[in-house]
Amino acid sequence: MSGTEVSLGFEGRAVVSEFLARPRHEGVGAIVRRSIGRFDLGYFDPFLVLDEFSVTAPAGFPDHPHRGFETVTYMLQGAITHEDFEGHKGTIGAGDVQWMTAGRGIVHSEMPAAQGTQKGLQLWINLSSKHKMIEPKYQEMVSKDVAEATKDGIKVRVIAGEALGTKSPIYTRTPTMYLDFTLKPEAHLEQPIPVSWNAFVYVLEGEGIFGTPKSMPVAGHHLLVLGSGDGLEAWNKSSKNLRFILVGGQPLGEPVKQLGPFVMNTDEEIDQTIDDFENCVNGFEKATHWRSGSALNLDF
Repeated sequence: MSGTEVSLGFEGRAVVSEFLARPRHEGVGAIVRRSIGRFDLGYFDPFLVLDEFSVTAPAGFPDHPHRGFETVTYMLQGAITHEDFEGHKGTIGAGDVQWMTAGRGIVHSEMPAAQGTQKGLQLWINLSSKHKMIEPKYQEMVSKDVAEATKDGIKVRVIAGEALGTKSPIYTRTPTMYLDFTLKPEAHLEQPIPVSWNAFVYVLEGEGIFGTPKSMPVAGHHLLVLGSGDGLEAWNKSSKNLRFILVGGQPLGEPVKQLGPFVMNTDEEIDQTIDDFENCVNGFEKATHWRSGSALNLDF
């Protein structure tokens, strides 16, 4: 079980919806499996997008803007180099985390930094109206600094929030938990989730049982939307390890207007964002002459 003994009176959340994330093309030659931000699950407050991406050079995500939300990039394999118009540049490898607050505006690129295939997850988290126009900011952790805990056949990497008595140092403007669990065969997890939060599971490896012990096993690339209750119950009744992420967040309850990488509250704010970006003002000033190193290298 999880670090806090919660069995007495613990009401597990049932699985209310299940989605298979099928591969699709995104960026320039990249392959993503999108489970949130698709036609049948467009927005799961406060989550805008969840992509499991696979990128092999020269494919990638060249120069593009964002405004009004945060992106969380969690690398599973290989490495990605990030570069933005503020001069921030770095490479994140397997197990590393980048929590980027786009706020009022960022233009950046995300491109492969190693040979072979780079794999990871990118989650978009909406910001409340009072935070949409804050200054951009980064929180980054290399793999060795990500908090981990192990108990009773369960290992967790705490990207955000708390599990097994271990807390992440990441500050979440929109209150969020992001937990990477690995369950050995026969392990059973009970993980509390704040009652008012929305939450989901995304399976990475193996197959597991979620919600109730009589549920059908769920395999990789499936997203499970959880209903109400005290938290998640999960079982690994297979002969191989089960790995999944559990993500939860406090709903904002605000209107959402989205046009690609711009997420605001009204159509007027989206129109203003387009004007700001096209005219390189109000947060996009440095986009006037900036191009990433990867973009320049592609020039002939």
